[in-house]
Amino acid sequence: MSHVDTQVRDAVGFITLDRPQALNALSLPMIRDLTAVLLSWRDDPAVRAVALRGMSKQGPFGAFCAGGDIRFFHAAALAGDPALEDFFTEEYRLNHLIHRYPKPTVVFMDGIVMGGGMGLAQGCTLRVATTRTKMAMPETLIGLFPDVGGGYFLSRCPGHVGEFLALTGEHLDGHQAVQASLADVVVDPVGLTSLWEQLPQRLNPAAASDWTRLARQWPEALLDTHPKGWPPELESVFSAPDLNTALIHLDQLSAQGSSWASHQLQALSKRSPLMLHVTWAQIRKARGMALADELRMERDLVRHCFHPQHLSRSTAQSDTVEGIRALAVDKDHHPHWMHDSPEAVTQAQVAPFFQSPWPAHAHPLHHLKD
Repeated sequence: MSHVDTQVRDAVGFITLDRPQALNALSLPMIRDLTAVLLSWRDDPAVRAVALRGMSKQGPFGAFCAGGDIRFFHAAALAGDPALEDFFTEEYRLNHLIHRYPKPTVVFMDGIVMGGGMGLAQGCTLRVATTRTKMAMPETLIGLFPDVGGGYFLSRCPGHVGEFLALTGEHLDGHQAVQASLADVVVDPVGLTSLWEQLPQRLNPAAASDWTRLARQWPEALLDTHPKGWPPELESVFSAPDLNTALIHLDQLSAQGSSWASHQLQALSKRSPLMLHVTWAQIRKARGMALADELRMERDLVRHCFHPQHLSRSTAQSDTVEGIRALAVDKDHHPHWMHDSPEAVTQAQVAPFFQSPWPAHAHPLHHLKD
């Protein structure tokens, strides 16, 4: 059964993720279906633009995509299933395809937009959030890092908001997503169905460069009349030269009575200490990288996450498999991480994550170009 529904209407290709019982979590067949249709429409003169949305249990909209199918990750990793390698290679190719798609794209980020859903959404020309949007990159909670191009788009958030979001997995609403440069407009979800139906008339034949301006003039568009912004402590903490220095600063702020700092310390205490360090390095490196190179780096990282031989640990002993077990398999929410604290992690353990296990010509994503 396909979980990707498609339709072409009035020169727009419409894509609906239709796996509502799993919050549209991406499977390998879904990734392949999405790639196939986008490649087909890329060369089809009858399709001038593409729109994406998700299906919820209540019907269209209400959820976009909760990420990748992490239960599959767990089972495939333990079984040594090569489909796990295919999943990440093909997902990152799809992410690159969307970022570099030659035709304008619009995504409706209603409801849950996390992990792999962010990978689909962030490359789109127009990113429409709603008042129901719940956006996050929560991968450090399962002993992973913000992949699917997360290093690329998070590192391009204002200031050091990217480090903050990558490490803590903080949830953003629609207006916060706009402030973080992860959405372009917020709309009232009540009008989504009619907006979807009227999309060809709303956006065509306007040039893609005008889409954001036009969307902000839609009747459904909502102005943020009470912008929250970011607490001043955020920049001082997450601009630190390294993770341990940032944590010391958070401790000091918490001791001085900062509830924000205390909240962040609590969130970080639940994450894999090792992957907090890897993620910090990922965001810092990605800030100066082109998309294709950043995705190749992520492919290296995810390989090491599931095959941590440089740590003298098996796949089953990896923080990634353990984190998924605790969250989604046994659901005991008590992962046994390799390290007790971020301070126990050494740079000698982090650095090999950024060494590619493949020679350049044999890298699974060697063909990607910017």
